[in-house]
Amino acid sequence: MSSTDAPRRRRADAARNAERIMRTARAAFAEAGGGITLEEIAQRAGVGLATLYRHFPSKERLVREVVEELMREEIEPAITRALAERDPLRGMSVVLETVLALASGQPGILATARDAGALTADLAPRFIEPLTRLMHNAQSAGQVRADLEPDDLMQLLDMLLSTLRPAAGPGEGWRRPLVLLLDALRPDGATPLPPVTPPAPC
Repeated sequence: MSSTDAPRRRRADAARNAERIMRTARAAFAEAGGGITLEEIAQRAGVGLATLYRHFPSKERLVREVVEELMREEIEPAITRALAERDPLRGMSVVLETVLALASGQPGILATARDAGALTADLAPRFIEPLTRLMHNAQSAGQVRADLEPDDLMQLLDMLLSTLRPAAGPGEGWRRPLVLLLDALRPDGATPLPPVTPPAPC
């Protein structure tokens, strides 16, 4: 055995342990929310608690890595597909459908991420900025009312997320409210919105 074989094997074992912990944590947060302990995650993953802490020194760090993986594997590919759509309103719908499907199918993850402060200022723009671009494109195409602001859209998305129930099958309950929301964004017959209220001074 060469002198490099043992370090390579240790690195491979470490990578497998980290991946196992991540998969287990993602499933555990989706199922049980943030109430699950790191000890239970380590037990489910079949690793020692010390091994878990070597890879993820805090629960907040583990939650952040789970959210980062969701962004990389689910949200960002949807954003790429949405930006490639010729119909910008359909592009907006692709992104919103992806977020709502994830939140409905894995209800504990969003609550866990919020509670742990994992939806940080450096992560949010990776979702908000392309969604805002899609909104502006839809406005330019006359598909979305011109007085809609990005904050309006995010508040409407928050409203939908707050009413979600866990998915019980192929007929996701969020689809009807999403269709109603998208119809409400159209300019035909829209009542002019009140002026934007500036935030209160700190």
